[in-house]
Amino acid sequence: MNTKQVKAYGAETKESDLKPMHIPRRDPQAHDVELQILFCGVCHSDLHTAKNDWGMTQYPVVPGHEIVGKVTRIGSATTKHAVGDTVAVGCLVDSCRTCGSCKNDLEQYCPARVGTYGGHDTYLNTPTHGGYSNRIVVHEDFVLRVPNNLDLAGLAPVLCAGITSWSPLRHWKVGKGSHVAVVGLGGLGHMALKLAHALGARVTLFSRSAHKMADAKALGADEVIISTDDAQMKKAANQFDLIIDTVPYAHDLNPYVGTLAINGTLVIVGYLGPLDPMLATVPMITGRRSVAGSLIGGIAETQELLDFCGEHNITSDIEVIPMQEINTAYERMLKSDVKYRFVIDMESL
Repeated sequence: MNTKQVKAYGAETKESDLKPMHIPRRDPQAHDVELQILFCGVCHSDLHTAKNDWGMTQYPVVPGHEIVGKVTRIGSATTKHAVGDTVAVGCLVDSCRTCGSCKNDLEQYCPARVGTYGGHDTYLNTPTHGGYSNRIVVHEDFVLRVPNNLDLAGLAPVLCAGITSWSPLRHWKVGKGSHVAVVGLGGLGHMALKLAHALGARVTLFSRSAHKMADAKALGADEVIISTDDAQMKKAANQFDLIIDTVPYAHDLNPYVGTLAINGTLVIVGYLGPLDPMLATVPMITGRRSVAGSLIGGIAETQELLDFCGEHNITSDIEVIPMQEINTAYERMLKSDVKYRFVIDMESL
């Protein structure tokens, strides 16, 4: 198979900074789409993968799965996209297409799903490389249409932060009359507030600090509850149909479980790892409350989200950076020093 070398930024070891490199991209096959990448969002998963925090990274690694670009070439049998189209690629670039998850548009749960980076490229028999590069080649089924009324840089984080928030909102049927809470105001949390508000829910932010109140309300929150205030937490008992927990590190879930209504669910979208401290089961059993998890979203669901964002003029709040500032951006992410998502202008590469 013919390949060509393209410019990229990646990590060679967990100790190293990201730096310029070249990676191979295949020539478009029959159903492929080649993109010139215009913008790529910066996700906490990028940082975790670059530093091998989850113990699964294969080096060298090129992160990036919040991709917006322009179609430059298509395969001979491609029908869904045309040269010149503005399109997007999210966290997935392939799946088995035949399992129960795939048949139900839940490719994110396919046992053979292929991540945009860190997956297995079946064409080149190498790890997949992501959007910190100037081009990418993806099967047309995993390339998404982009609304033409939205800022492209602001749209990029919708491909991960947005869909990670949207999928539980849709699965638990949030709409008018729903009472939704969001734990954490970062890249995922700010999108959860915007989307839940646009769906017609009453929306609350749980925060450890009162200084986020104005920002939260500007993003769509009806109220802010300070989670370190025992009186406020006690008053919040038995309220929420759904809580979306976006915090990306180990933390105590127990105070939030008690704020769920009967049959309510707390869904974890930001943290991978063991719970510390453990869950107390009494409030779960006595209120038929649940703690669940959710992973990104399928292709159809992601397209639904992009269309919804177009209809409601929703994008992420972002700070655009050149590619050369990615290591500084990672340092700032660890300090939560961004409102609320970095996006790389790939022209800088």
